[in-house]
Amino acid sequence: MSYPYELDGETLWDAGYYSGKLYASLARGAAEFVELPTGLTPTPQGSCDVELATFRAFVQGLYAHYSSTSSPVLHGLARGLLVTSLVLLEHAGAPITLKPEHEEALREEKTAFARSMG
Repeated sequence: MSYPYELDGETLWDAGYYSGKLYASLARGAAEFVELPTGLTPTPQGSCDVELATFRAFVQGLYAHYSSTSSPVLHGLARGLLVTSLVLLEHAGAPITLKPEHEEALREEKTAFARSMG
């Protein structure tokens, strides 16, 4: 059973059911923290629609909070959600620009996540 993330009928990530549901839950919690909507809408068919402009703004907001602190705890809490979100944006052809000090550090994780996210 899967939980696909779709943009205009194209699957960006055919997530496993539990991975997909957990990601959506984490995104909802982070959206409350960054005070931005996620752009992710669960469907009755068991998938999640991505509204690209809203989702991109959400990821930019998440990254802005991530990059504005040097707290290892905040970085650790946000990192998995952020990396997954960055990969989804890349799959959608709409990546955001990262600061040079983060680009190299996140590249390896993005590559690993991208391999497992299809």
